[in-house]
Amino acid sequence: MTQTLPPASELAPSVPAPHPLVVRYLTHVRVEKRLAQRTLELYTLDLQKLQANADKAGVALTEVHSTHLRRWVAQMHSRGRSGRGIALILSGWRGFYTWLGREGLVSGNPVQDVRAPKAAKPLPKALSVDEAVQLASYQSVGQVDPQLEARDQCITELLYGCGLRIGELLGLDVQASAQARGWVDMDAAEAHVLGKGSKRRSVPVGSKALQALQQWLAVRGNWAREGVPGGDALFISQRGTRLTPQHIRVRLKLRSLRAGLATPVHPHMLRHSYASHLLQSSGDLRAVQELLGHASITSTQVYTRLDFQHLAKVYDAAHPRALSGGLSGKVPVKTSNPKI
Repeated sequence: MTQTLPPASELAPSVPAPHPLVVRYLTHVRVEKRLAQRTLELYTLDLQKLQANADKAGVALTEVHSTHLRRWVAQMHSRGRSGRGIALILSGWRGFYTWLGREGLVSGNPVQDVRAPKAAKPLPKALSVDEAVQLASYQSVGQVDPQLEARDQCITELLYGCGLRIGELLGLDVQASAQARGWVDMDAAEAHVLGKGSKRRSVPVGSKALQALQQWLAVRGNWAREGVPGGDALFISQRGTRLTPQHIRVRLKLRSLRAGLATPVHPHMLRHSYASHLLQSSGDLRAVQELLGHASITSTQVYTRLDFQHLAKVYDAAHPRALSGGLSGKVPVKTSNPKI
């Protein structure tokens, strides 16, 4: 099985050569769990940190104790690492030691009771309805190749109109097939995507997105190349290859600046905007959960905070009896009966 890690000779001097147990574990999560490439890269970086800390402390990976881990957590926190970032690193370490335990290489999981410092939960950034429409409706005149403009507008419409993750968008193929991770059924006005955990879902595609898709498909063939890897992708580069996440981020940021938005837009911001605007209009949290592909309603509930902030700002601006300071930014207290 081909490894995804670079050879030791190509690693930076400060990065230790991958420990055999680390290599085995990364192969396990890649093959057995079929993790996304980006997730695998993050796991690799987290385990490099673990190995570097263990080497510095003079202990083997199989001999690390919770006292070591708490000291390393404190060091990361003192260097400015956020609580959320530390929690993600600990999650990667915890999975590694869980696997070592199943392999009979450690007697217990030293990460089990180690917790990251508590961190504030910032709200996801979302555009206002006017800003989202401004971005989606923007038409570049004389600045961009018309084919490039058609592709970028279609990408924007699908991200905002369907609430897709960037990986789901890039997984779309031109046609449905047994190998396709996703596709758009224009007759049914539905996008079929492969989300997190290899879970498939279907979401409706609006008329504006369908119109943009038709315009892009009309010129996509000019860039298509036979035999090019990824050439069956819906969104391709001028070389005919499937676009990368970085390519999408750069193009969307540039488009938002040209459209006159004050804040550069990234792909997930459009997903947040999609969810927030749907909830503001419908109030149906369960429906938004299904459309986003969230396994748990807890992940979707963050948008109720966004929705309340929107309502609070309207109240502050419009109600004659609004108090100084208003309600913006505050979250309503949860009650035992959400219907009250």
